[in-house]
Amino acid sequence: MKKVFHKILSVLMAFVVLFTTLSFTVDMHYCGDSLVDFSVFTKAESCGMEKAQPAKSCENPSMTEKDCCTDQQFVKEGNQDLKTSFDKLTFEQQTFVATFFYTYINRFEGLDENIVPFKDYSPPFVEREIQTLYETYLI
Repeated sequence: MKKVFHKILSVLMAFVVLFTTLSFTVDMHYCGDSLVDFSVFTKAESCGMEKAQPAKSCENPSMTEKDCCTDQQFVKEGNQDLKTSFDKLTFEQQTFVATFFYTYINRFEGLDENIVPFKDYSPPFVEREIQTLYETYLI
C-alpha cells in the first residue's frame, strides 16, 4: 500500500511540475457580445464580418461604422526558474546537504554476514518441566 501511495504521489508531483512550467495562449473571437470561436493552440478563426467593409456615407465620407468583432488573447507564462544552482547555497547549507546525503546512504548499508551471538552455545538441558510440575500456566 505504501509503494502504491508513493507512486501515485510521484506521478501527481510530476504533473504539478509539468503544468507549472507549461506556457499557453488562448485566443477568443467575439462578434458583438457572443463568443464565436475559441482556440488554445492556434489563432481563433474569425466570423467573416470584419471583411465586409461598411459603405461610406455620401453625406459624410470620413465617417464609417465601427466594427462589431473583437479578438481577445489570454497568455499564461510558465515558471522557468525551477532549477536551483548548487553554487547559490551557503557553506552551511552545502555542509548540511553533504552530511545528510552521507548518513542517508550509510543508513541502508547492510552487514556482510548474519552474526548470531549464541550460535556456539547449546540450550540448557531441561530435567523437569517446572510449569507442569507446579501447575502454573501463563494465560
